[in-house]
Amino acid sequence: MAINRRLFIKQIGIGSLSLSLAPAAANNFSSSTILGSGLPRSTPELQGMSSAAISSFLDAIEKSGIQFHSLMIVRNGNVVTEGWWAPYAAPLKHTLYSLSKSFTSSAVGFAVTEGKMSLDASVLSFFPYDKPAEVSANLAAMKVKHLLSMATGHDKDTTAALRESPDTMTWAKKFFLLPVEHEPGTHFLYNTGATYMCSAIVQKVTGQNVLDYLKPRLFEPLGIEGMDWEMNSEGVAVGGYGLRVRTEDIAKFGLLYLQKGMWNGKQILPASWTEEATSSHIDNSPAKPTRPNAENDWAQGYGYQFWRCTHGAVRGDGAFGQFCIMMPEQNAIVAITSESFDLQGSMKLVWNHLLPAFNPQNKSTPTAPLSTQLGKLAITFPQASKTSPIASRISDKIFVLNKNDFNAKSVSFQFNADHTWVTFNDDRGERKIKCGINSWLIEKDFKTQTLFPLKNRPVVSTPLAASVTWTDNNTLVMSLRYTETAHGDQITFSFESDNVAIKFLNSVAKGNPNTAEARAFILGSLG
Repeated sequence: MAINRRLFIKQIGIGSLSLSLAPAAANNFSSSTILGSGLPRSTPELQGMSSAAISSFLDAIEKSGIQFHSLMIVRNGNVVTEGWWAPYAAPLKHTLYSLSKSFTSSAVGFAVTEGKMSLDASVLSFFPYDKPAEVSANLAAMKVKHLLSMATGHDKDTTAALRESPDTMTWAKKFFLLPVEHEPGTHFLYNTGATYMCSAIVQKVTGQNVLDYLKPRLFEPLGIEGMDWEMNSEGVAVGGYGLRVRTEDIAKFGLLYLQKGMWNGKQILPASWTEEATSSHIDNSPAKPTRPNAENDWAQGYGYQFWRCTHGAVRGDGAFGQFCIMMPEQNAIVAITSESFDLQGSMKLVWNHLLPAFNPQNKSTPTAPLSTQLGKLAITFPQASKTSPIASRISDKIFVLNKNDFNAKSVSFQFNADHTWVTFNDDRGERKIKCGINSWLIEKDFKTQTLFPLKNRPVVSTPLAASVTWTDNNTLVMSLRYTETAHGDQITFSFESDNVAIKFLNSVAKGNPNTAEARAFILGSLG
């Protein structure tokens, strides 16, 4: 049984082609604000948990080197712990990657409940104009339930083929042209193209993309606002990735399933659907396991776009560690956003260090130390000297850049006592970045797009956090976090006489030794 998750992360992990964004609401940066209908708050001890154990969990996260962006723990319907690693903050959305799949599955659940489609319907039946001239027996046998359970019969993830040219061919047609090597329902393959087909089917039968379809059925009842979802060139939500919501929204979504579709006394989704979607429908244990299957959270069975976990849990899960972990035995939800390169390591932190906190024998203990610890969470970044002897010489001077892949024309710097301005000029005009010095700085009303985008990375609008430091007298390092994504950048300016060399290091390449930085350096000189 193949789990082609590594290939998907390589293809999708830092971007996708020909994508646009559905409109997003403006952001409020007050970290104390609860947007929409917030979940009730409580303390760990009042809900039978140990603050000390949760504190130990946070210590373990720090020692692990895995970069978390947010954490929310819900028990008995109450938020008992919530924290964001600065510059990430409560009001900010976060890219969910494949955690989006569980939301697409829910859209299918609503459509089935409303009688608009059947899980036993042939996938081909929804796309009569995309049907290939020759239909194999396996393709003819493929049903909606096989899309949901990643049991389409393919040997390779179909995502890359869908994104390839020609754009004149629909993604559904491309999907149908691919060979289906196995009988549907007999072979597990993590296949993001299958989730896209679920999204496309929902749009076929409802006349709405999954984002719009879910608004009155899921998002509005749960008080989820400001979400957006990547669309392909046909105006169909890509389904298997691309949704952005807030951490509390992830927790709400998990709580809806933990409560078997019930929300504020109203049955939002049928209990039968939540149970079916989170049950195992196919064996996903690898044929050649690299670790014991009993310890592998990717080998416990797969539902309808939900993973079964060890310890009796269920989760929605996305690349780089976007997790919605539902723990029925503990009546708890753990929502995590991160940029992790060791997903099983992230899960082990939960099982080894957080699971012990769910102990009914816990006695009341002070929560102030935990609150203090949560308030100090922050992502580390280079911090060295605050200034350099050359700063006054190059301040307000323009460096003209040589021809480069980004059509960047110039860069200039303005050094102040408590912040630094870095200004780039390119075909898009002037982009002026205000940076903290040895500290993160986010301008409340400033949103940007990736300054020097990697090839195939989608261009999304996101608040930008920036910091600068002098690592030596001639080297200025700028750290960036695109705070409504999982990723960031490091841009190094090396000065020599009247010249500057600009070198890039994206956070994926920095954190993953198997990924190289693809952008070439840029040279420039004082104009």
